[in-house]
Amino acid sequence: MNTYQRIVLASRPRGEVTPDNFRLETAEVPALADGQLLVRTHYLSLDPYMRGRMSEAKTYAASQQLGETMIGGTVGEVVASQHPKYPVGTFVAGMNGWAELGVSDGAGLRKLNTSTIPLSAHLGAVGMPGMTAWYGLNRIMNVKPGETVCVSAASGAVGSVVGQLAKLKGCRVVGIAGGLEKCAYVVDELGFDACVDYKAGQLRDDLKAAAPGGIDAIFENVGGDVFDAALARTNAFARVALCGMIAGYNGEDIPLRSARLLLTNRIALRGFIVTEHLDEWPAGLAELGALVASGQLKYRETVAQGLAAAPEAFIGLLKGRNFGKQLVSLL
Repeated sequence: MNTYQRIVLASRPRGEVTPDNFRLETAEVPALADGQLLVRTHYLSLDPYMRGRMSEAKTYAASQQLGETMIGGTVGEVVASQHPKYPVGTFVAGMNGWAELGVSDGAGLRKLNTSTIPLSAHLGAVGMPGMTAWYGLNRIMNVKPGETVCVSAASGAVGSVVGQLAKLKGCRVVGIAGGLEKCAYVVDELGFDACVDYKAGQLRDDLKAAAPGGIDAIFENVGGDVFDAALARTNAFARVALCGMIAGYNGEDIPLRSARLLLTNRIALRGFIVTEHLDEWPAGLAELGALVASGQLKYRETVAQGLAAAPEAFIGLLKGRNFGKQLVSLL
């Protein structure tokens, strides 16, 4: 291959993301220097955090630069190498972005076990989403057997893992998801005790029925009305792992009407970015990998085919059209 394709950020969104914010380009494959390797992407991860990077607004990480390859996690195979630790044929996870190929010096790469864990799972349940779930549950929520845990976006890549890990710890788990199909999956396949369909129009009443004894810990991915409803059911000394606020990713205000409960219920709330805790990844990924390999941790994927499909798939992710982990296959 002398050339490869990539997708760059062509313009910054004003409100909702549109296909015009992206541009598909052809680039030349660079020559490798000593210590570098070339990775062919097999799967590209699409994640909500990317929406924040597309903006110039101040956040926890640098903004995606215009005209540069869109950021994103990838898994793939080393196809050329001048690096002694990464011979040709090695499967790795990295951040090569929305591109068919990526050059690396090895920094930030993870060698992958593909004998017992499917390659794509290293972008989901045994990747960043899984680690996000693991860290929030074990290091922030500190759940105990018998407690009630509430998980928003429960059918998604992160929420689905949170709920299953909480069940393994002996908790009652209540999910919140959009639509009857997703709620049925959360209960019947993932083993949650209940799931509330926020699209049904009676979120607070349904959550009260699903968690009659109140909520002891919340894993929050959405914000807005969903978070408000969960806070309204909290018990004293509840803990909140604040992972995402997808309700406001297009710049909308997301008022917190139940904020007073943070005081009256003495709630501990902590936002976190899992990539700031890389020292925890070896232990977390080992546990998650063992659970996936044994079949104890289940996951679901929505896979778009071809690099050109990435923009529409990403827009669908932000609108909740995906089911489970959203990937793009470049095979």
